[in-house]
Amino acid sequence: MFVSDCLKVNEKGHLTIGGCDTVELAKTYGTPVYVMDETTIRNACRAYKKSFDMYYGGNGMALFASKALNCLEICRIIKEEGLGLDVVSGGELYTALKAGFPAEKIHFHGNNKTSDEIRMALEAKVGRIVLDNLYELETVNQIAGEMGISADVSMRIKPGIDAHTHSFIRTGQIDSKFGFALETGEAMEAVKKVISYPHIILKEVHCHIGSQIFDIDPFVHAAEVMMDFIQDIRKQTGVTIECLNLGGGFGIQYTKEDTPKSYDSYMEKVSQAVKSKAKEYQLPIPYIYLEPGRSIVGEAGITLYRVGGIKEIPNIRTYVSVDGGMTDNPRYALYKSGYTCLIANKAAQPAAYKVTVAGKCCESGDLIQEDTMIAQPEVGDILAVLSTGAYNYSMSSNYNRIPKPPIVMIKEGQPREIVRRQSYEDLIRNDI
Repeated sequence: MFVSDCLKVNEKGHLTIGGCDTVELAKTYGTPVYVMDETTIRNACRAYKKSFDMYYGGNGMALFASKALNCLEICRIIKEEGLGLDVVSGGELYTALKAGFPAEKIHFHGNNKTSDEIRMALEAKVGRIVLDNLYELETVNQIAGEMGISADVSMRIKPGIDAHTHSFIRTGQIDSKFGFALETGEAMEAVKKVISYPHIILKEVHCHIGSQIFDIDPFVHAAEVMMDFIQDIRKQTGVTIECLNLGGGFGIQYTKEDTPKSYDSYMEKVSQAVKSKAKEYQLPIPYIYLEPGRSIVGEAGITLYRVGGIKEIPNIRTYVSVDGGMTDNPRYALYKSGYTCLIANKAAQPAAYKVTVAGKCCESGDLIQEDTMIAQPEVGDILAVLSTGAYNYSMSSNYNRIPKPPIVMIKEGQPREIVRRQSYEDLIRNDI
């Protein structure tokens, strides 16, 4: 019935998450509120670890793409589960280090890292800096030289693969702001420059073809293209690349129309492609990295709102307004992303009413979902939006000076706050 096993309906007909009644959670913590199930997060981490053991003999590691959800407690959980971390800014890196995350298991991404961020990463001794362009190459080499060290780096490659996702989240094709292009020869020329620089050591090549992808074939094709590139690097430079990072982008279930594949089915087919190419080229099988983000935290989270105004426009539509909106979930405004919505206090009732869920921002485009089916709404109802664990809190804003909601984590039926609700005082804290 639901997108995640952590969601159920109790004897009161209320939606539960991790064994906790969502109506009671809304009373205790207020709305809007993000709620996460820790067991679901940990199980996803363990599924990736198990797949690495099964298909790569443990010769690899999942790096949680922390842009999906980055806070101290999430970093602690990922650390405890033995995964690495992918960060894309100084702020994400700072959070990880404050959480005690081992720097050697951190990869630092980004298409325009500042000099301060690069210096911060080098001082922390992160495991990899992922080079995105020639400017970064020059900057990393210069700063590492000033520090008297050598930086282990990866190079982000555009493998020329269109994963058929939303245009804003396709990243593997030539027309992308990320990485070095294979088709133009740019990538190989950049590799040769990296190898020639005295304070940089090329350990890895990386690709990422997009997000919310359900088809396995593009991932297989990307692995084959990258193994071909590793062979070309060896032929042209004599350098054998030790590690291959195949990125993330694995789809999750937002609605019943979404059909994500199991991690095992992905890992099995992609590992076969990597091993086949390694055998063909007589290459050692590289150490494999993946960067799952959404698939670890997405289905573990929901957002709870309280219904306010209900506005029926005859023969047009019915607007159901909630006390949040694009400030806590901008994905519908950005991508027209599909979500499953339901009335949490009427979870056992049939979803017989077509409504448009509207946010409270002074913005016509502030919608959570259009033409979605829910139980008959009333003022004061608790509306739940499912699969909001990824790219909701992390993309939230203070537009209209609306405070950000808290995050409540459920563990074994016990809730705890892991991020406090912003106060009005928090909003003006840095005002002068």
